[in-house]
Amino acid sequence: MATVSLSQVKKSFSKTDVIHGIDIDIEDGEFIVIVGPSGCGKSTLLRMVAGLETVTSGEVRIGGARVNDREPMDRDIAMVFQNYALYPHMSVFDNMAYGLKIAGTSKAEIAQRVETAAKLLQLEPYLKRRPRELSGGQRQRVAMGRAIVRKPSVFLFDEPLSNLDAKLRVQMRLEIKQLQRRLGVTSLYVTHDQVEAMTLADRMIVMNGGVADQIGAPLDVYANPATEFVAGFIGSPPTNFMTTDLAESNKPNAVRLGVRPEHMNIATINPRVSGTVLYTEALGAETLVHVQLPDGNIVTVRQPATHDLPQEGASAGLSWSDLDEMVFDESGRRCD
Repeated sequence: MATVSLSQVKKSFSKTDVIHGIDIDIEDGEFIVIVGPSGCGKSTLLRMVAGLETVTSGEVRIGGARVNDREPMDRDIAMVFQNYALYPHMSVFDNMAYGLKIAGTSKAEIAQRVETAAKLLQLEPYLKRRPRELSGGQRQRVAMGRAIVRKPSVFLFDEPLSNLDAKLRVQMRLEIKQLQRRLGVTSLYVTHDQVEAMTLADRMIVMNGGVADQIGAPLDVYANPATEFVAGFIGSPPTNFMTTDLAESNKPNAVRLGVRPEHMNIATINPRVSGTVLYTEALGAETLVHVQLPDGNIVTVRQPATHDLPQEGASAGLSWSDLDEMVFDESGRRCD
């Protein structure tokens, strides 16, 4: 196990800057999730920690040692990829053992490590099978087992669940979290899925255009987003936004106001703003009501399931508490 430290880490391709200076100190055994939309630089950041991309400037430290100039094999890390990266002609046992064989580990030690990892990942019945004989979830377990047997100081996960169906992703999220807790290995995990980030992370780095917009514990980031981007990206359904001249705010420099769907209510008396119901989504225990406001923004109201919700095309008044408002300035930063 080891700490990981990034100090003003930047990356440029030719004259294009893609990572604009990331600073974070990751504690031994901490699970960090790097989350953001496609093209935000999250995988590039992970690959710089792995040594698969060079660092243009700044410093990467693993276990206190500067690793900018070290090859990936010399950084004591293990990486789990989106596409599993398994050898199709090898058995599960040989796939998991391959890195140890290359490193010259004894046969007895290899057998012990693979058997231990297989038991941990419930892969014991499949050790003689080829990858094509396994399900997607089982293949991902093999890829994780290959990383575990190396006993690295740091695990790096690059969108490992993207190829799985929704139900299996939920199951594998739980397994990865439990596995990381059991092993206590420092982990960096990249995903575009904010639900994965919220459920897995001790802390998360929310990336936006090569910048870490916010770093913090999931619930802290959710409750207190530092920017309009974070407020809109973290949370499902996302935060509702409207102009402050429509919903008045007394905060200086405020130009946009945000309210989460669960904090809005359909109001028949003294609404703060009114709009037109576009459509509703009945989800069982709750219903989402989508309302278009006079400023053109469409907001979502999360309501308990009920039969007296407004009909499509009807006018709907909306209300919320001042305590649930988030206001942002022209740059998108919070100003409350």
